[in-house]
Amino acid sequence: MPMPADQLEAELREAFPDAEIVIDDLAGDGDHYRARIVSTAFAGLTRVRQHQLVYAALKGKVGGELHALALETQAPSGG
Repeated sequence: MPMPADQLEAELREAFPDAEIVIDDLAGDGDHYRARIVSTAFAGLTRVRQHQLVYAALKGKVGGELHALALETQAPSGG
């Protein structure tokens, strides 16, 4: 059963309440998404560690309900 984009966004918002989150459904099938997440939680972390935090927040759904998730993560730019 595919995961609706709004459910994906809700789960990410729960984990990263301060984040700016944009979800794109890449294939129109509810199975292949791109998530752009800008959060202070990522400050000072490597890209790999940022992605690990996202996967942990999704509690194993990537590869299951979520077939594919392309991630773009970053901390907010200072200024």
